[in-house]
Amino acid sequence: MSVSRGSYTALFLFLVLVVAVGFTIGLIIRPGEWYQSLTKPWFTPPNWLFAPAWTLVYILIAIAGWRVTTVEGFNSIAFRLWMAQMLSNWTWTPVFFGFHQIELGLAVIVCLLAIVVAFMIKVQDRFARWCFAPYALWLVYATSLNAAIFLLN
Repeated sequence: MSVSRGSYTALFLFLVLVVAVGFTIGLIIRPGEWYQSLTKPWFTPPNWLFAPAWTLVYILIAIAGWRVTTVEGFNSIAFRLWMAQMLSNWTWTPVFFGFHQIELGLAVIVCLLAIVVAFMIKVQDRFARWCFAPYALWLVYATSLNAAIFLLN
């Protein structure tokens, strides 16, 4: 894959958009007292872990999106799946933390995980696929956490 100067501009735009939207959603919709009052499973991580984990994941998601547009184009199935997972990803926080809908949040994150797996199967660019591996693992963990919170509450 040859990379032009314009391509690096596109990478920068992907990084800014993905990280900024995720960060903004996280700033606007805080877990708050409602989340603190829930019974959580033993494997719940400390709250401080979520921001750095999601920042790293969002950086990898942005890189994968950039790679897909560069290698396969905006009209590819892989890019459509990338967009679908991004919209699903940004939907989960308002559903779970904003509307306090644990069960609906679980449905959203299960769909998100399925889209991420579909992306990893369909994408032709190996590097983009590997960028999604930590994301898929984090989603398996987050889905388990969401499911356990649902069952405990």
